[in-house]
Amino acid sequence: MKPRGPLMVEHRLIEQMVAVINNQRAVMLAKDHFDPIFIDAVADFFKTYADRTHHGKEEEILFRDLAKKNLSPEDRRSMQELVEEHKFARKKVNELLQAKEDFTAGKNGALKTLKTLLESMTALVEFYPEHIRREDEVFFPDTEKYFTKTEMDAMLDEFWEFDKKMIHEKYQRVVEHWKPVQLPEN
Repeated sequence: MKPRGPLMVEHRLIEQMVAVINNQRAVMLAKDHFDPIFIDAVADFFKTYADRTHHGKEEEILFRDLAKKNLSPEDRRSMQELVEEHKFARKKVNELLQAKEDFTAGKNGALKTLKTLLESMTALVEFYPEHIRREDEVFFPDTEKYFTKTEMDAMLDEFWEFDKKMIHEKYQRVVEHWKPVQLPEN
């Protein structure tokens, strides 16, 4: 298996979540209502799986290793564009989560919140299919030429190690977030 194999498997799950979001977006439009638990699930999926796990492997391993190679100007530009696209996706997920949090805190009205949620969801639904297509069909195949089989095998091994650490990293953050605080003595 080549390193693009696990990345493409992850793309299939991201595509499924995009379809779920698209469906829920239609429900939100029909009902003029949103489910904050669904928004939290979407944010968690994109922050943990799509961004930290998937984009993490791309940026921290694949792109890191590609940056050491003598890339063509086109491949270097494509890699930088993909990094910028990852930043765009992060921004949209943060906007989605912020709109939900503002609404929950009573900062915005329901219609403004719904509009922001729908805009962020629409941006993700429209963004990911083309981003994934570009990586799967163009960038991954075009940049494999820079690596030997040994280098690709080592990268694949690093991907597996990266994945093994992810669940521990996620739940370490959960515990740190909720860790008891020292109460002042009376």
